[in-house]
Amino acid sequence: MAASVPETAPFVRAAVIASPGIKNFPVPLTSVAMQMQRLVYGPFKSVTDRGPVGSLAGRPFLIVIDGLDECEDKEEVGELIDSMLAFFDDNPFIPLRVFVTSRVEQHIQSRLDVPGVRLYDLVDHCSDVDIIAFLKVLFQDAGRRNPVIKAYIREHGEWPTPSEKQSLVQHIGGSFIFASAVFKFIMGSNAPGNQLTTPMDRLPLALNMNPGLDGLYTQTLERSKGIPHFLPVISTIALLAEPLPTSGIAEILGIHTYEVVNVLVDLQAIIRIPGTDDAPVTLCHTSLRDFLTTESRSGLFFAHPRHHACLYLRFLRGEFELRRRRPGVPIHMKERTPAMAYSRQYLIEHLTNGRRFLEQSERESAIHLCRETLKLHPSSPELIQALADAIYWSAQANVATKDLEEAISLYRQALLLRPSANEDRFLSLYGLSVALMEYFHRFTQNLRDLDEIISLSREVLQLRQSRSGRADSLHNLAYMLKDRYQRCEAVADLEEAITLDREGLDLRPLPHKSRSHSLSSLSSSLSLRFRSTGAIADLEEAISLDREALNLQPPPHPNRPMSLARLAISLKDRYRHTQDMGDLEEAISLDCEALELRPSPHPLRSASLTQLAVSLKARYRRNKDMADLEEAISLDREALELQPPPHPNRSESLNNLGISLTDRYQRTKDMVDLEKAVSLHREALELRPSPHPGRPDSLWNLLISLWCVHEATGTFPDLQESITLCEELLHSHYPVGHRYRVETLDHLARLLQKRFGMTGQQSDRARIDALREEASRMSASQASTSV
Repeated sequence: MAASVPETAPFVRAAVIASPGIKNFPVPLTSVAMQMQRLVYGPFKSVTDRGPVGSLAGRPFLIVIDGLDECEDKEEVGELIDSMLAFFDDNPFIPLRVFVTSRVEQHIQSRLDVPGVRLYDLVDHCSDVDIIAFLKVLFQDAGRRNPVIKAYIREHGEWPTPSEKQSLVQHIGGSFIFASAVFKFIMGSNAPGNQLTTPMDRLPLALNMNPGLDGLYTQTLERSKGIPHFLPVISTIALLAEPLPTSGIAEILGIHTYEVVNVLVDLQAIIRIPGTDDAPVTLCHTSLRDFLTTESRSGLFFAHPRHHACLYLRFLRGEFELRRRRPGVPIHMKERTPAMAYSRQYLIEHLTNGRRFLEQSERESAIHLCRETLKLHPSSPELIQALADAIYWSAQANVATKDLEEAISLYRQALLLRPSANEDRFLSLYGLSVALMEYFHRFTQNLRDLDEIISLSREVLQLRQSRSGRADSLHNLAYMLKDRYQRCEAVADLEEAITLDREGLDLRPLPHKSRSHSLSSLSSSLSLRFRSTGAIADLEEAISLDREALNLQPPPHPNRPMSLARLAISLKDRYRHTQDMGDLEEAISLDCEALELRPSPHPLRSASLTQLAVSLKARYRRNKDMADLEEAISLDREALELQPPPHPNRSESLNNLGISLTDRYQRTKDMVDLEKAVSLHREALELRPSPHPGRPDSLWNLLISLWCVHEATGTFPDLQESITLCEELLHSHYPVGHRYRVETLDHLARLLQKRFGMTGQQSDRARIDALREEASRMSASQASTSV
């Protein structure tokens, strides 16, 4: 001030001489409020009391206090504000202004919210334009200095592209500190072991960077953790699909609005609390949601997915109370409170996210509430749908055929009440398709059901022309088409699935939160085509997609195990094609990490056990190290134990363990292993009646095991059963043109040759010749087509 307004310098000097202790060095002996009074306000007033101040040129003098919230001593901050306000109360016309910047903290806001102070909430000021300008300068400078970037721009044009810049700005979320960190990451030196070596490679990874605000979040949340209802309030804010006002949060949780405000009042540095009860509570930065929903980062403040289940049950209770007050009378959205309007739109989302955490008693309570609510409005399609959803997810947990059939019936009722013009028709179509798919996989395996499911999914897609939700519908239809392809091998289904998956991926550019799902869906489609055609380009693209999906899900992302498994499967496909041990070793490493991320009792642990066992068996067949086979058998046994009857995947685990034991028998010749393998394959085959897509695999596995028994013992019944199984494969599963038909023809010919040698049955001789002739013809045709 003395430098800007020289007239104040003598008064400042006099104040310091009169009170030496007022200086901050070597240690402060007086408060900041006292220092401001004697060194700033007093000298400035003394000058202005004498008349116009020349250096001000008729304008007021501005003092900026930046980051007031960073001062740790709240009492001293309060004294500073109080003394400042007192000074201006006494001197309202003095040409002095103070500009204070701060996060919203209660001890600051409560004192500044008085007449004479102008408060501006920067929530209403979007800093994206400033961030764009900031990044533009940084990237332009980098483009001039960095030879790699210069070469890239000469070859490919502008970098980053406008869409990449927009994605960065969205991810940065208005934080200049984070913007700087992101830029340094993109331009910085490579981390050890990072295969991506250029700024262009690092840019996509930057969209997954943690803004580094965890310390602030933890420190701020610590202030309120002992307040009643703290965790339910914080968890609700974190898990809501759209923000609600404090009154809506209170209504959901069954508490008073002031109790919600009491929790949030000291959290305004990270959560924006509006001035009224009907404006939404929002997060200062989107990374707070990631923090609260990642247990390894948030610890005691973790918003557990279990809270989704709590919200679902509270929404059902609220809907019942609402309908009970107005039985039989339609209730329009505008008549609902914000909480109940939200419930109407997002009920199924919370059920889907929280279903694994519902206890049996809670599932029964949900169904009871839905039935009682439906009695009040029996013709309401949304209430019929809600009951169908509750019963469907209960049936999923209990594997109850009757419940699943009731859910399907209810979905059909809701669909009839939602004609083609109804905006919610797609919900009933989707619910019915999902329930039918479950029923199809568990019980019927009837292809007519699958055809209906695909027809329903096509209508869902047609009704979702907008970007919102369309990608999900595209991938759902693609999934079902792939299912039918694997059963019927209609190439058109697979080609359509690939087209749908590509469109779905295009709708989810970086940094879309579900891009990894779209990447994996397209990868699985391309892998299927590779297995059919052997086109290595498809497999290479699948691996590239899988790597991107994995990079988008760094630890501790909850879906990382799935991406690890997907990439491992693709690498094993390439290993089988190229025999490159590097691919197999990487696959084993990925499978091990996935298994570590799914400790017992994780519901998907059995899948990770199975995948690692498959990888270890592949390495055993290459290196003949018994340690790999023994570990694989141990993993297969654990996977089978985790899938007791009537688990839908039990047949797969039975087959896998049977194969492992057959492998060990071929090494040790221990008949106990072989007899157990036969028993396991028989049980698997019983669980896969025709037209189950896994029945051919089970037929083949049992056939091979019985052939081994016959080779070891010479028993005729085992040979005869092997022939019967091979006949079924040819007649029912591998028609003319099927890629496995030639191999199966050759195998049946060998089996019949063996029987002919034992019985001399002349009909076998003629059949053997016919089988070998067909196999030779097909092989020649395939070779000609390949050429």
